[in-house]
Amino acid sequence: MKFHKTALEGAYTIELEKRGDDRGFFARLFCQREFKAAGVPMSAVQINNSLSAKAGTLRGMHYQLPPAAEIKVVRCIRGALYDAIIDIRPDSPTFGKSFGIELTAENRMMILVPRGFAHGILTLTDDTEAFYLVSAFYGPEQERGIRFDDPRFGIDWPRAPAEVSPKDRAWPDFDPTFHGIESLRGIT
Repeated sequence: MKFHKTALEGAYTIELEKRGDDRGFFARLFCQREFKAAGVPMSAVQINNSLSAKAGTLRGMHYQLPPAAEIKVVRCIRGALYDAIIDIRPDSPTFGKSFGIELTAENRMMILVPRGFAHGILTLTDDTEAFYLVSAFYGPEQERGIRFDDPRFGIDWPRAPAEVSPKDRAWPDFDPTFHGIESLRGIT
C-alpha cells in the first residue's frame, strides 16, 4: 500500500500497490505492519458495509467520542462516492478544516480517517457500495454528528444531496460543548 498525506494532520489517502500479470492483479487492502510503519496503530474490530440505492445519498458527518473514538479506512467497491472528513481535534493544527476525495470502484483508492475526525459520504452513482474497516466498536452514547451543511465548515460537496436521513439533517450547528470537542484534545 502507498500512503499519501492529505492536507489534514494524520489523514491519508491509500493507494493499492498492485502486483499483476495477464490474469489480473493482487493487492493488499490492509496490513497492520504497513499501517504501523505509516504511524497509524490500526487494529480493525469491525468491517462495515453500506449500500446506497440512489445517487445523491448522503451519510454523515459521523464520529464517536472517546473511549469509542475510531479510526476508519473506507473504500468504494461499487459505483462512486465523494468522501469528506473534518478535523475536529481542538489542539490539531488543521482543526476545523475539511478534505474530500472521490472514491470509486475503478480507482480503488481508500481514505484513512483518524480518530477525532467527522466523516461522511455522498454517493455519485446509483447502487454505490462501500466498506469500512473500523478500529473501535460502536458506542451509541459516544455517537455524535455534524450537519453536512454546517456553515462553520463549508464542505464543498460535488453535488447537492438528494437523500439525507432525518437524523443526519437534524444535527445542530457546531457547538463545542454538544459536539464534545474538549474530549478530543490530545487524541491521535
